[in-house]
Amino acid sequence: MSEIQPATDGSSQILRVATYNIHKGVQGLGPARRLEIHNLGLAVEQLDADIVCLQEVRKMNHREAAYFDRWPSVPQAEYLAPEGYESVYLTNAYTRDGEHGNALLSRWPVIGYQREDISDHRFEQRGLLHVELDIMGRRVHSIVVHLGLIPGSRIRQAARLQHFIEREVPPDAPLVVAGDFNDWGNQLKRMLAGFGLFEYDERPSVPTYPSRLPIAQLDHIYVRGLTPLALQVPKGRIWWRMSDHLPLIAEFRL
Repeated sequence: MSEIQPATDGSSQILRVATYNIHKGVQGLGPARRLEIHNLGLAVEQLDADIVCLQEVRKMNHREAAYFDRWPSVPQAEYLAPEGYESVYLTNAYTRDGEHGNALLSRWPVIGYQREDISDHRFEQRGLLHVELDIMGRRVHSIVVHLGLIPGSRIRQAARLQHFIEREVPPDAPLVVAGDFNDWGNQLKRMLAGFGLFEYDERPSVPTYPSRLPIAQLDHIYVRGLTPLALQVPKGRIWWRMSDHLPLIAEFRL
């Protein structure tokens, strides 16, 4: 794997956050599909992030477990958590063969967590995963999102995100909102800025999708009460083999 650069100043006040849509741990279609969850386990460890926000994470899938000989015996979030990390997972979608949702892996202690249903119509089951963390003695809130494919749905889901934050997150608490926003323009970015969420903006765009030849940044890490320092996407063939998205890594000063 290509080298991923850590914080350059060695400060213990640097918070490193990653977001990654893992495509349910499987790549390809039909008989050509391949299991990537084991490679993803190594990849997540390489990210060396304090917080890893994951989307399209399977709790279980009976059909795939029967198809692949090396399907993990534990849920994917638990399998992907590096040693010493806590994993939090809650289901968004139920299918005939299993269920999947969002997850968060944390190097720091988890205080509590909850899910908010933000499904906009019956064809897409979507939710927010809200996790409260104790980071260096400070309460930091993190929300993992995976917004819908329809533009109007995303606007309504962003509004519900705003209402959720106003209801559940103290106004003076550091907040991270990360995930797959499915936004091909800047409409959501402007909307989130309207209620105090910003991302590292010294680079105009960091494409993350599609992973083989990225042309759009669908994945974002927004914060409130933290100072953005850096943003990067790891390079190399191994990364685009594991998922249809590339991971995004950001660093912030607490």
